[in-house]
Amino acid sequence: MEAYKQEFIEFMVDSQVLKFGEFTLKSGRKSPFFMNAGAYVTGTQLRKLGEYYAKAIHDNYGLDFDVLFGPAYKGIPLSVATTMAISELYGKDIRYCSNRKEVKDHGDTGILLGSKLKDGDRVVIIEDVTTSGKSIEETFPILKEQADVEIKGLMVSLNRMEVGKGGEKSALDEIRELYGFEANAIVTMEEVVEHLYNKEYKGTVVIDDTLKAAIDAYYEQYGVK
Repeated sequence: MEAYKQEFIEFMVDSQVLKFGEFTLKSGRKSPFFMNAGAYVTGTQLRKLGEYYAKAIHDNYGLDFDVLFGPAYKGIPLSVATTMAISELYGKDIRYCSNRKEVKDHGDTGILLGSKLKDGDRVVIIEDVTTSGKSIEETFPILKEQADVEIKGLMVSLNRMEVGKGGEKSALDEIRELYGFEANAIVTMEEVVEHLYNKEYKGTVVIDDTLKAAIDAYYEQYGVK
């Protein structure tokens, strides 16, 4: 596993973005882990987060694209932080773009924040996590209505590795099949478990045998076969 992935896993734990326990998800599933990118709240955290996303985007898609699109609302700071990190790390200027939940009819009108989209723009979508693929279902038509863009891929921070709406394939695999573009994550839940299981981190074993058993049971029910 790449060093930046190991650092990112520890960064999620330190930032209390990735938590372990018992959580009820929007889908109604009871999960032994929960990821909330809204817990990244400081300048230092956002700067580091942008760097991890930038490295993962560089590794998976290269930098031959024009716009980083972050769906409202959590995607807005993600897209801003990551375009800044791409500029710092790689010297490449990528435009950021996000959508509004409501169309604005005065001043800076329309549904988009940041850069406008132009025909031929190559776009990477950035999100925190995708469990069911519902957000892409909402985002894809917005992008296509604005201009004739080419979507190069989706980047999320954590691949939960559970079945999407279809009940058989992962949400990221469903997105690949439905929309025809790549979908990747900085890290997978499998990599998280591999890095933290029965290893002491800052004086604590984050994933012990009991928690590992709960995660295994969850994946037995909801994991991709």
